[in-house]
Amino acid sequence: MNATQSLVMDADLLTDREQTMERIYARTYPMVRHYVREHGGTEADAKDLFHEAMIMFYEKTVQNQLTLTSSVSTYLMGICKNLWRQEVEKRKRKTELAESHAESVWEEPDLDGESSLALMSFVNQLGETCRSVLVSFYYFGQRLDQIARQRGYQSIRSATVQKFKCLERLRKLVGHLSVDHFKS
Repeated sequence: MNATQSLVMDADLLTDREQTMERIYARTYPMVRHYVREHGGTEADAKDLFHEAMIMFYEKTVQNQLTLTSSVSTYLMGICKNLWRQEVEKRKRKTELAESHAESVWEEPDLDGESSLALMSFVNQLGETCRSVLVSFYYFGQRLDQIARQRGYQSIRSATVQKFKCLERLRKLVGHLSVDHFKS
């Protein structure tokens, strides 16, 4: 596109904006849609991208901040490709973050009956108080305020401290064992 064609496009945008934008849309959007679909996007992604590019193009043209050295379609495709690459990168980072977060979440071990009994025998060695607190919290999923009320503790903090002490005692009991000890 030469400077004369660029000036004509500027004039068309100012005098007959709607029709000029429709022509640009009809000529360029199918290419953008194809590009975005080929690179993992949806039609909605393509529309969002193209509308953003059209707004950028229009604002720069109206403010005389744009001198085209190529066709409008080529210019818009360039903007859309760059925007789509940025979006793909953002989605990739988001997915990686979600996956790393999912990996860091602790999963309950899949213990069979014998393994559960072996672990429970260690919990029983802790005594009635610890067994009650740990089973209530971890097995029945009770909140610490419920446990504090049931056990007659003065506060939730007391129940938290008791749970921590019980866990420490359990860790000492099973600390010398490997995970394999609890497997069949």
